[in-house]
Amino acid sequence: MRELTYFISDLHLGAGYIADPRAQEQRVVRFLRSIAPTARRLFLVGDILDYWWEYRDVVPRGFTRFFGALAELADAGVEITWLKGNHDIWIFDYLPSEIGMKVHDGTLITELEGGKRFLLEHGDGVGRLPLSFRFLRALFRCRPLQVMFAAIHPRWTVGFAHAWSAHSRKKGGYIPPEGAGEGLVEFATRHNYRSPSDKVDYFIFGHYHTMLERQLPDGSELVVLGDWISHFSYAVWDGKELRLARFSG
Repeated sequence: MRELTYFISDLHLGAGYIADPRAQEQRVVRFLRSIAPTARRLFLVGDILDYWWEYRDVVPRGFTRFFGALAELADAGVEITWLKGNHDIWIFDYLPSEIGMKVHDGTLITELEGGKRFLLEHGDGVGRLPLSFRFLRALFRCRPLQVMFAAIHPRWTVGFAHAWSAHSRKKGGYIPPEGAGEGLVEFATRHNYRSPSDKVDYFIFGHYHTMLERQLPDGSELVVLGDWISHFSYAVWDGKELRLARFSG
């Protein structure tokens, strides 16, 4: 019986620093197929692809097995929502129309079973953000710049994007910054304090590549989902409890 809601983030499929990209993709596919009998919804909470640029008339190579597994879930009636991260920000209409899913940019607040309210965001758009990072986020969303970038041949843009991604990361993995997630705790605490009538019960984020579960002073809970580079982690909501777990398959 399909009654569970799953949350995953930070797969970074296609990243150059992943030792065995094919094995990573196959592991993700095994997870998606393992949840098929029980999943009612699946939330992809950003940075699912390490880089994706959606052209008007052509499709970038790669991720065939992953996209196929998502399509199988969608065809079976699973509701899939992909929240853009800072690496997969340039999803436009191809994947939503081909796979049959929703794509959301920014903060999403939704009510799930049990009457509980969830706030989902990749994590790069809330909390303590350096001015330089805020500038880059605005730059990446600038439509005229997107049009100009799309005009550059992929042989140049793809290599540049992967080099940018690997700039602050070590070969084979990613080390979270010190205090990762604490800014999210501050954001969540402040959100419910300022909006008591719209109180959120569960805050779910990605981005920081760390697994974190924190109960906030007002009784709400915060979860940072980890990643699929070293943790292979996800969260699942059964209508009563939100649980953070690892996939061992």
